[in-house]
Amino acid sequence: MLAIHTRMTEVMVYRIYVDEVGNHTMKNTAHPDNRFLSLTGVIIEYEHISSDVHPQLEALKAKYLPSHNPPDEPVVFHREDVLHTRPPFDILRDRKVREEFDEELLTLLQSWNYRVITICLDKLAYTSNHLDMPLEPYYHCLRFLLEGYTRFLLRIGDIGDVMAESRGGNEDRALKEEFTRLYEQGTEQMSGTILQQVLTSRQLKVKTKASNVTGLQLADLVAHDSQSDILREHNLIDAPPSPFATRLADILRQKYDQHDAAIAGKILLLNVEGGHRFPVAAPTTNAAHLRTRINRIIPQTFVFVNNLFGGKI
Repeated sequence: MLAIHTRMTEVMVYRIYVDEVGNHTMKNTAHPDNRFLSLTGVIIEYEHISSDVHPQLEALKAKYLPSHNPPDEPVVFHREDVLHTRPPFDILRDRKVREEFDEELLTLLQSWNYRVITICLDKLAYTSNHLDMPLEPYYHCLRFLLEGYTRFLLRIGDIGDVMAESRGGNEDRALKEEFTRLYEQGTEQMSGTILQQVLTSRQLKVKTKASNVTGLQLADLVAHDSQSDILREHNLIDAPPSPFATRLADILRQKYDQHDAAIAGKILLLNVEGGHRFPVAAPTTNAAHLRTRINRIIPQTFVFVNNLFGGKI
């Protein structure tokens, strides 16, 4: 584990990796392909991903994918390519190889220490009730995702930052601006002051799939099945899951963020007020204690953390 040692305290550093599933516009929301949008965040401690998750995922690629040639030409996991055995995953068309690969991947997904929060938005529910979307749908989901991530960090008394998959030049700039606005001004349920207690940077990190970021690949591998798990739970899709998806859903049910024995990491948004959502949390003694801990290690800790993550305070 990554620990920042001082004479007074020890703080763990986390990152949430965010992946998008679905269409982010409000056009033709009655069509099944356009109805739902979800953001899945995989929360993982930074040292764990560096020392365990990254080398183990790279070893899996090296074992099964001959074209994997880091650092010049690494193979990057993308669920759609794996599922449909598109090159360089065409070797998985061999049934025996595919079974062995799936088994090893599921074993890794079970063994790694991470938490998952998925925010799924039913856009048709908004339009059917003649409700206006107050934000661009992606931003609407991001608001709830940040609230959940902040509550997680407050609950365990640690700090972290956020990385999302790139959406393209103009969209990336707009997304970064929205993230900074949320960091500074907060949400309807959580003030900027609370967010700033645990988020180490006002800047959203954005990387492309081609960057071979392990955390983003992990988020990509679980995001679609996490969305499907939520929709099946609410009888919003009928298609039965594949055997792999069934096993992955079982794993995810152990990985969803939980609080007081309740799952807080599976949220379906049905209306502007939020539908199913996290319980409202005010600053607590734990939050005040965390603020005291953080104040003791400024500026050395945050300088180190932000240099580590390439961000700015």
